[in-house]
Amino acid sequence: MKITVLYGGPSSEREISLISGKAVADGLLSMGHEVHLADIGPDNLTPLETPADLVFPVLHGEWGESGELQEILEKQNLRFVGSGSRASCMGMDKVAAKQIWERAGLPTPTWAVANDPAEAIAAISKVGLPCVAKAVDAGSSIDVYLCETAAAATDAANKIIEKYGRVLIEKLVKGKELTVAILDEEALPPIWIDHSGPFYDYDVKYNRKDTNYRFDLDLPAELIKRIQDLAVSAHKALGCRHLSRVDLMLDEENNPFLLEINTMPGFTPKSLLPKAAKQAGLEFGALVDKLAHIASGE
Repeated sequence: MKITVLYGGPSSEREISLISGKAVADGLLSMGHEVHLADIGPDNLTPLETPADLVFPVLHGEWGESGELQEILEKQNLRFVGSGSRASCMGMDKVAAKQIWERAGLPTPTWAVANDPAEAIAAISKVGLPCVAKAVDAGSSIDVYLCETAAAATDAANKIIEKYGRVLIEKLVKGKELTVAILDEEALPPIWIDHSGPFYDYDVKYNRKDTNYRFDLDLPAELIKRIQDLAVSAHKALGCRHLSRVDLMLDEENNPFLLEINTMPGFTPKSLLPKAAKQAGLEFGALVDKLAHIASGE
């Protein structure tokens, strides 16, 4: 199959995308595909002019994962891996995703959104402490703050509002941090992200050496199944397709809560979807090959 792999893009997650895209291209090459690897951005759509049977966009963050690129691909009638433009947009917008999940009866931590400092104070009061202040549409845990006091929450909220125009205030759930990768509408084995940091931030994800990704969750089988079913329901409620990764918290009473969804998870050596696929018996080359065949309709 002739496959154009797109990577790079304009977002703050560009460097992660460059690593992910190269890995995907190498994986596809190892499975016998003809691959064209190309950096793409809003001002450079020339990679789409290369004839291909399929496009595999491996971009994270704004424009590349948030629906704009997907809309361009749809308008050009190009087959591509991953969710369509609407699901990508909803998945990137944490507020929109939470609204959809709540309408579907799916659990997510108490939250509020604010557009200015006065609204932020009200949002913090509504949600209560401790809380998390985060950017509404950023990934890789960029601009996420855990706040134990009202002063810390207000300061974090104001920083995010100044940078992004709005902030999501979310009740902090204390417990196990879990992620469930979805492949072809089915949940892969859940991963417990066991780390010594305050939370699974950018440093813990990409720089630290003491983070453990554990499949031995030490939980009853029926609870693991419930967590997997919840992740699949979150994926389907947003209209996602092919793949995603759903992040959850399991509180101290083993109640799961949806945090967010990644419609194009990372494919770096430390990324979690490839780890879960390998645990399920699918090596990296076979994983990206499977995604290519799913997206091509074969």
